[in-house]
Amino acid sequence: MRLLRPFFPFVMTILAVCQIGFAQVETITSETELIAILAKDSPGADKAMACKRLAVYGSTAAVSELAKLLADEKLASWTRIALEAIPGTACDDALRTACGSLKGKLLIGTINSIGVRRDGKSVATLVGLLNNPDADVAAAAAVSLGKIGGSDSAKSLRSALSTTQGKVRSSVAEGCVLCAERFLAEGNTSLAIELYDQVRQSDVPKQRIVEATRGAILARKQGGFPLLVEQLRSPDKALFLVGLQTAREITDKAIGATLVAEISKAPDNRAALMVQALADLKGTVDHEELLKLASQGSKEVRLAAIGAVGRIGDASCVMPLIKIAVESSDLFATVKAALVGLPDETVNQEILARLPSAQGAIDFQLLIEVIGLRRIEATNELVKALNSPKPLIRSAALESLGSTVSQDRLPLLVSQVVTPNHAEDLGAALQALKTAAVRMPDREACATTLAAAIDAAPAAAKAALIDIVGSVGGTASLRTVAQYSKSTDASLRSVGTELLGKWMTIDAAPVLLDLAKYGPADRYQGRTVKGYIRIARQFVMSDEERAKMCINALDIAKLDADQKSVIEILKIKPSVETLKVAIQARAITSLSDDATAAAKEIGAKLVGNKEAQELLTKAGIAKP
Repeated sequence: MRLLRPFFPFVMTILAVCQIGFAQVETITSETELIAILAKDSPGADKAMACKRLAVYGSTAAVSELAKLLADEKLASWTRIALEAIPGTACDDALRTACGSLKGKLLIGTINSIGVRRDGKSVATLVGLLNNPDADVAAAAAVSLGKIGGSDSAKSLRSALSTTQGKVRSSVAEGCVLCAERFLAEGNTSLAIELYDQVRQSDVPKQRIVEATRGAILARKQGGFPLLVEQLRSPDKALFLVGLQTAREITDKAIGATLVAEISKAPDNRAALMVQALADLKGTVDHEELLKLASQGSKEVRLAAIGAVGRIGDASCVMPLIKIAVESSDLFATVKAALVGLPDETVNQEILARLPSAQGAIDFQLLIEVIGLRRIEATNELVKALNSPKPLIRSAALESLGSTVSQDRLPLLVSQVVTPNHAEDLGAALQALKTAAVRMPDREACATTLAAAIDAAPAAAKAALIDIVGSVGGTASLRTVAQYSKSTDASLRSVGTELLGKWMTIDAAPVLLDLAKYGPADRYQGRTVKGYIRIARQFVMSDEERAKMCINALDIAKLDADQKSVIEILKIKPSVETLKVAIQARAITSLSDDATAAAKEIGAKLVGNKEAQELLTKAGIAKP
């Protein structure tokens, strides 16, 4: 026994693994157990999951078993997941050694893993593979050399750039760019620039030239501005775009002046794109420069400049933007969007300060619309604007009031509906009131305020007011809509029953049932029946409540289509309670067949329910 004790843990581990069977390997955290899965004849899926788990829980102890799988076509990619993640030189040694015996995709995968781990000791091995007859292998070696970086990798890659061809040369160029990026990150700028420039001057695919050009500009810092300008002027679209994107990556404030200088020389479409780039370089360009571009020149550039001001401008830009809108009415919408977008916290005060001094209809309307869109509290100023002789200004003021008025001042909008200053403003007033009503924090108080105004409102506004009350929702809203659904005025009854038919809370059910039973017997009564059935079908409730609603629905439904809709509810909501309703509905002659079929369908869904089977048997639908 004493001799067996040292082996006892190992034996127990093997036994545990043998008993895993269909257990979930993904729950194992013991490295010993995971290694044991790899060592024995486990299913491939278990081995794959073990490799994945070893990426988290593995150590150098797992490397020898993992390395054996590098030649396994089905498991090689899984084992590399672990070998890439486990710390220590053992993984590097295993991957490097495997390169001597692997071929094709297995060798390529191993080379890629060496690149991921950036194993400097593998440089010589990878350099030797640059001349491999398999172009994919040579290409992979070139990219991994770039990821590893260093002077030895750079020397080999620069030499191969002039001797390789096709796919391999493209990958060698990619490796050079990657190597240059490492040099740049390490502060070795001169070597990085040499590599970038060699790629740019080589016969390689355009994508590699684009990558190297970006790097060459950034590596030179401000000294790279001339090269940047060269790209911005290039007839090649790809080079122009890399210049534009690279400009966005430059942190030197001088880049703003460089772009502004080029904008005046570029074609309109390119100039507009450069202006947009300026907006991404906040702090590198004066607002005055952007405002100049927004004030003159082609429309394309002006639109871009106005948009840029809206993104990075401040309160000082408010008045110049207003001036642009006044002088160029076709830019009104763009200026408005810019004013709404200005991020400066003091913009709101500046807009309010400018309102009293607005000289014309355009600037006054612009300021009023911006007040609403920026949600600026300016109720008194907007109410004054309702006396304007200009319909557009009054409409703008009403719209902004809808977006900004507080609940305690909601009666101001109500009065514009009940007794509008101008009859033609009724539509705008109603829309403003609806916008305001649906955002009020106390919907019960809001609905009560609106309901009190309905009787006093002009005939043309009554139905619209009821609709607004309905959009608010809540108890007071439901009560008001129900009241007018019984009105002797057909137009009010129409809007009321339509709203109830779409009501989104279950408390509308008793109201609809009452109207269906005792309301006016006209074409609107059918809406209440359908609305009641809709609630029974769509809303969450207990089986007992749904069954009761279905019984009520069958009682009030006069049309065959409505009655059959109720039967459908029974089928899609199967329960003992709905089964009882289906069995009872067989007594309705026109529904007998449909109800019997529904009962059978419900019974099939309730197989195993003793009470359900007894009900079916008693009804003669199922055999004892």
